[in-house]
Order: sequence, then structure tokens, then C-alpha cells
Amino acid sequence: MKLRNVLGVAAGTLGATAVANRLLSARADEFEPVVAGDQGTYRWRGFDVAYAELGDPADPDVVMLHGVAAAASGHEFQRVAEDLARDHHVLVPDLPGFGHSDRPPLLYSASLYVTFVTDVLRDLSDEPPTVVASSLTGGYAAVAARDVDVAELVLVCPGSGMGVGRRRWLRALLRSPVLGEGLFNLLVSRPSLRYFHRDHGVADLDRLPAAVLDYEWQTAHQPGARFAPASFLSGYLDLEADVGDVLADLDVPVTLVWGREADVAPLERGREWADRADARLVVFDDAMLLPHVEHPAAFLDVLRDDVLAAQ
Repeated sequence: MKLRNVLGVAAGTLGATAVANRLLSARADEFEPVVAGDQGTYRWRGFDVAYAELGDPADPDVVMLHGVAAAASGHEFQRVAEDLARDHHVLVPDLPGFGHSDRPPLLYSASLYVTFVTDVLRDLSDEPPTVVASSLTGGYAAVAARDVDVAELVLVCPGSGMGVGRRRWLRALLRSPVLGEGLFNLLVSRPSLRYFHRDHGVADLDRLPAAVLDYEWQTAHQPGARFAPASFLSGYLDLEADVGDVLADLDVPVTLVWGREADVAPLERGREWADRADARLVVFDDAMLLPHVEHPAAFLDVLRDDVLAAQ
């Protein structure tokens, strides 16, 4: 094939991708927060960080920090936050770059998120809060607990990150304006979202309401949605510290919550870390990375009976 023909095909492909990107952006409506309560804004280092506040501020504070994924946001805790707010003051922020928080085209990093978690725990809570954090953000919360007082850490399948090293080429590709946006749109298509949940998120996809998948599609197609996930998928949000070592060094009560069928974060890791840190380990059967999403009532029982009642 002549070079002129190759260039013509490439230009046509890029043009079609650009059109598809515009159509998808047009289909993504303005979306409303799904976690009930007062919707606040925390001004942090140039970001407007959105958060939901539920319950009586006079009650004990619980801060819930969602994990990191392409379509992540505080919606992860919708099914537990509202019930817990009957007797606790619950704060559910969207991390910078996700949900209803600002999503500027920064080169997001693990250090940025550790600093954010440290600051948000110090600034949004008037007392040492109980911190509930999942997956990679659980690692950020563990590191933050070195520098900010917390009542207890409840970490759901915490981890250090992708563990594949930093891939600058992948980050640059996903950040590119046409091809990168097109690739990201494939990653957050409805079939892809279902696939990733089925592969490592939940043991039973039927437990994930259709409204949740619709919300995830909407949030992943907002302006700037690909920039933070681009850093995550390319390894730039990985922690350099070993989370097990961090937990072992903390003078803070720790509860680890694990799905027995989690393979991205295997249960063996949870057992090892619990032993090293003298932490409580709670294992949910028939669950993967998101036991609090699959079994919200049982997760609430753990919080109320095993964690909050002991404080």
C-alpha cells in the first residue's frame, strides 16, 4: 500500500474517532450526585472537591473514601452511607479528578492523593474520624494516618497499585486528545464496565443495580474524565511504600475487609497484612473487591458492631 493511502486511512480513522468522541460526549448528560445529603465543596490546592455530608455533625465522624478506577466516585458508598448517617456524621468526597470534583488535565500522582487524603481528613473533620477507604485509596489512607489522627482505619481490599511500573507511553497515549479519548471511551463503554466488574469487582453482577452502571457511564464521559485514570492505568498512582509495612508501623486500630474471591488483591495478602499489623480481618464470602457494594447490610453490621461500637 502506498504511503499516501496509508496516511489517508490513518486520517480517516482519526476523523471517525473524533466524531465518535463528540457523539459520546454529547450523550453524557449533566449528572447529579447519587449520595444523598448536603452537597458541599472543599477548596483544595486549586481544586473544587465535591463531597456529600450526611447525618448530624454532633455525631461521631466517618469519612468514606472511594477507590481508584476509570469510573470511580463516592457513589461506591451510596448503599452504606445513608444508613450509617442515622447515628454518625458521614462525609463522602469525590477524589480530585473523579466524580463531581474538578478534573483538570494534570499529571496525577500517588503523592498528590496521599496529600489530599491527609488534608481532607484534617480539614473536614473536627475530631479524629473513622476512615473507610477502598482499594488503592486504602493505601493512601494508611500512609496519611502517619501524619493525621484517625480513630480507626477500615480498609477494603487495600493495595499499593497496578504493580506494573510506570509506563509513560501509555499515560501519554491515554491523555492524547483524539486517539486517547477514543481508547478511554472504549474502556468505559457499558460492555467494558460490566466486564471489569464481572472480572474482578463483584462476584455477582446482578447485585449491581443498572442505575449504578448508568451513573458510572455518565461520570466516565464527563470533560476531563480520562486524565486521572490515565495516571492510574500507567502506574503513576502506585504507592512506593509497602502498605503492609505502613500498617505494621501504625499505632492506630485497623480493620481489613476482604472479599474471599478477590483475585486482584488476593486474600492471602490480607491475612499476611493482618498478622503483621495485629489487625482485625473480616472476610466476606461470595464477594470480590467490593464487598461493601455487594453486601451493604452485612458491611454495615461490621462497621456498627465490630468497629464503631468498640470506640
